[in-house]
Amino acid sequence: MSHSLCSACASYLFPQGPETKRVSRRVLKSQPQNHSMSALPCRVRTPLHPLFCPPSNIFNLIPRWEQREESQSPEAHHLQDQPDSLPLSQDKHTVVLHRLLLEKTEVSEGDCHMDTCKIPEVPRLVYPKAQVLQPTRTDVLVMTPWFAPIVWDGTFDSAILDAQFRNITIGMTIFAIKKYTVFLKLFLETAEKYFMVGHKVNYYVFTDRPADVPQVPLRQGRQVVVLEVRNYRRWQDVCMHRMEMISNFSRQRFLHEVDYLVCADVDMKFSDRVGVEILAPLFGTLHPGFYAADRGSFTYERRALSQAYIPRDEGDFYYAGAFFGGSVLEVHRLTAACHQAMMADWARGLEAVWHDESHLNRYLLYHKPSKVLSPEYLWDERMLRRPPYLRKLRYVAVPKNHAEIRNR
Repeated sequence: MSHSLCSACASYLFPQGPETKRVSRRVLKSQPQNHSMSALPCRVRTPLHPLFCPPSNIFNLIPRWEQREESQSPEAHHLQDQPDSLPLSQDKHTVVLHRLLLEKTEVSEGDCHMDTCKIPEVPRLVYPKAQVLQPTRTDVLVMTPWFAPIVWDGTFDSAILDAQFRNITIGMTIFAIKKYTVFLKLFLETAEKYFMVGHKVNYYVFTDRPADVPQVPLRQGRQVVVLEVRNYRRWQDVCMHRMEMISNFSRQRFLHEVDYLVCADVDMKFSDRVGVEILAPLFGTLHPGFYAADRGSFTYERRALSQAYIPRDEGDFYYAGAFFGGSVLEVHRLTAACHQAMMADWARGLEAVWHDESHLNRYLLYHKPSKVLSPEYLWDERMLRRPPYLRKLRYVAVPKNHAEIRNR
């Protein structure tokens, strides 16, 4: 006799993704020992999952299941190697546990992001209650069509977020090639004043002139790590090889040293607070020159032969290459994909119109960012008039002679 599956059993037996799997395990482990069958009212049998709802004493079995996995017994190895060969003569409840064991091992800790797979514990905080019928901002778009928040001043509470993201380390990649080292002192000084205050930070400075990296006083738990790399004749080549270097170092060391990566241009300065509100598995920043433009005005790569090509009837936003990031794993995926695409273009004798930024936009179009930063997080006061809804300028361009800096 077959029955429909209730939502309670579905959450226990058929988790749909890494996040749901982890929540399901946590719920199982936290249930009382004398669990009532009333909470699990149905049973199900399908060709793909010949499972029954667990009995009232299933939670007495959980510690042994956890212990068996940790010890990595031969039986567990056999089950992992042959997931479809469970003996039909086994007790049905044991089959349930084995199936759950197999699903549990599918996702490793390295594939999990702090803000998507765990519910963070925060200390007691006192703050005003959010008013559901009174949005904090009505003058700007605060949510993308795929439900990613767009971060503006007034849309978040710094105290809550600082508590949620405590005990993490943020890495920041900065490229100071050739004469761009002249921007390092101001960049680091303003970053120490405004960037991720109260959190541990590693500044990864990529440079061909390590002796020119200035000594700047740093807060406790923060350090400058100098990574010596080669230079390139053209500034365009520096831009394009930036993706390759971030990808390589992410795999080699960043995965072991930091939780999140922020990739920033060095010819900028921080002028207001930039904190953990920007952190997400993957985030991009609205380009200050196009945040209010229609997609037809975006300077995407329009040549169909290029790997950065975006048709004129596609596009969400135009993202700036000067400020993006996310978890180390996602940044590695992004930069590796962009580098491979640029190498494919190079093999055809092509170079995207805006180099690495063009490939970044292509990637973020088809791999939607989980957060989008407003132009507060990237602005040029010399080129753009500040609109009234831009309440803060957090990260701004430094006046410079581009020809003087880029060609030496």
